[in-house]
Amino acid sequence: MTHSAAPDPTVRIDAETAADAAAVEAVVLAAFGPGRFAKTAERLREQAVPVAGFVAREDSRVIGSVRLWPIRVGDTDALFLGPIAVEASSRRAGLGADLVAACVDHARKAGALGVLLVGDMPYFSRFGFAPSPDVDLPGPVDRRRLLWLPLASASVRGPVRPIR
Repeated sequence: MTHSAAPDPTVRIDAETAADAAAVEAVVLAAFGPGRFAKTAERLREQAVPVAGFVAREDSRVIGSVRLWPIRVGDTDALFLGPIAVEASSRRAGLGADLVAACVDHARKAGALGVLLVGDMPYFSRFGFAPSPDVDLPGPVDRRRLLWLPLASASVRGPVRPIR
C-alpha cells in the first residue's frame, strides 16, 4: 500500500515484521514517553499479542506504527487499535490516518466484528468510529474517548478483556 498524501514517494505503509520490533518500540517511546506505561490501554495491550501491525517506512526506516490487539467486549470478539505513533518530523503528512486506514482495512478483510480504541472523536469519526458509552475499559479512562467502529456488530457493551 503506497502512502498517497506524502509528497515523498519513498514513504509507504507496510505490514510490520518481527525485524521492525526495536524500531517500532523506539517510535512509540519517542511519541508517548515512559508515561504510556501508566495508561489503561497499555495495561490491556501488555496482556495480549498483536494480531496485526503496520509501519510507515521512509525508504527502509520505520517512522510510524500502529497495531491491532485481540479483545473481547462483553461477549463480542473484537480488535483494539493502538497505539498510533509517528515520528515528530513526519507528523501532519497524513501518516497517522494512513496507518489507521490500514488497520480498518485489515479488520474488515479479517471479518472482525468491530474495532475499539481510545482516542479523539473529531479525528476518528472520519473512519466511522463513534462513542461507545456501554463499554467498560478497566482502569482510569475518559469514557468519552472510548470509540467503536462497527463492522459486523453495530454496538457493544460490557467489560473489555484481552484475548490471549
